Amino acid sequence: MKRKLFTTALFVGCFMVCLAAIADLNGKWVGKVDIGGTEYPLSYNFKVEGDKLTGTALTPEGDVPLTNGKTDGTTFSFSISTSGMDIPHTGKFYGDSTTVDLDVNGSKSHAVLKRAEEKK
Repeated sequence: MKRKLFTTALFVGCFMVCLAAIADLNGKWVGKVDIGGTEYPLSYNFKVEGDKLTGTALTPEGDVPLTNGKTDGTTFSFSISTSGMDIPHTGKFYGDSTTVDLDVNGSKSHAVLKRAEEKK
């Protein structure tokens, strides 16, 4: 009986840690990506609700919504539509940083994002 109780408590504790990690993805993240020798700024505002990822991405056309957003705790995926293109993203959350891989017309790029500092 004690073993079963301990195992259950351990499982619940691990689950809560995973949920806390998911919640930390919420907020504004910024970085830069190099596409074809040109560096572009990246800015995302993520919102996690369960396994659903929503939010916006700043593009030359302004803020656009994330579509098809999903997360499983440490990895996530979504797409954005801008300039007539659908750009799929995949990423991984590390706590203090996040990586994203973009596929722009078959050209894959990798970027590291940091949490944006709040202006006071």
